[in-house]
Amino acid sequence: MVDELDDVFGGADCPSIDKTAEKMKEKTGNKSWDSRGQVDKARAAYRARHSIETAPKKPRTAPAKTVRTKPPTPRRTAVVRPDPQPVVQATPVPVVRDEPPPVVQPAVPPAPPPAPVKAVPQPAEPVRTGPVRRPAVWPVMLLAAPAFVAIWGGWVGLGKLTGFGTVNLLPGIVGDGGWATIDSAITLPIGVETYGAYALYVWLSGRVSGRALAFARTSAITSLLVGALGQVAYHLLVAAGVTSAPWWITTLVACLPVAVLGMGAALAHLVREED
Repeated sequence: MVDELDDVFGGADCPSIDKTAEKMKEKTGNKSWDSRGQVDKARAAYRARHSIETAPKKPRTAPAKTVRTKPPTPRRTAVVRPDPQPVVQATPVPVVRDEPPPVVQPAVPPAPPPAPVKAVPQPAEPVRTGPVRRPAVWPVMLLAAPAFVAIWGGWVGLGKLTGFGTVNLLPGIVGDGGWATIDSAITLPIGVETYGAYALYVWLSGRVSGRALAFARTSAITSLLVGALGQVAYHLLVAAGVTSAPWWITTLVACLPVAVLGMGAALAHLVREED
C-alpha cells in the first residue's frame, strides 16, 4: 500500500485519511483501502519514507461545563433625602476701576481779530457818453491811389513785354477795334492784386480759422511777393532797354491768371466751409 501511495502522490504529502482512501480506491481499485486503520498505517509509513513532518495532534479536551447562577436579589434600602438648602443669591461686588487723572490743557489765548482790509482804489474807467467813432478810412484810400497807378502801369507794361495785347472777345461778330476789343494786359493787375487784397482781408478779419486761415495767410503773402517781383522785373527790363522779356519771365507771367483763379476758388470754398 505504501508503494501505491508513492505511485499516486510521488513523494508529496497525502490528504486526510478519508480523502486518501477515497482517492486510492479510485486509482487502484483495491478494496483494502476501505479500512481506516490500514489507511492510517500506510499514510504513516509513507510519510516516514519521505520524511514528511506531521503536525502534532491536539488532544481533545472536554468542553467546560457552564454553571448558571441566579443573580442575587437586591435588597430594598430606605433612601434618606436631605432637606433642600435655601438658595442664597450673591450680591454683585462693584468693580472699582482706576480712572486716569484728568488732562489739564493749557489755556490758549484767543486769536486777535483780523485787521481790516483797506480797499485799494481802482482807477475809474472812462465812461463813454457820446457815440463811438471808428477810425477814418479815407487816408488809406489816399495812400492806395498812387500805389494803384504804379501797380497798374507796371503790370500792364510787363504784360506788353511778355506777349499780352489787344484781344477781340467776339471775333466774327464785332470787328477789330470795336467795343468787344480789350487789352489782355489789364488781367494781370486785376487778378494778382485783387486776390492779394482779398486773401489779406480773410487773414486779418478773424472770421475764419483752421485750414481757411492758414491758406489765406500763405496765399496773401505769396501774392504780395509775386506782385513786388513783377514790378521789379518790369522796371529792370525797361531800364535795360529790353523790348521782349526772356522766356522764363514770359512763362511765369502767363501762368499768373490761372494760378490766381485756382487760389481764389480754393479760398472761397474754405471760407464757405467755415460758414
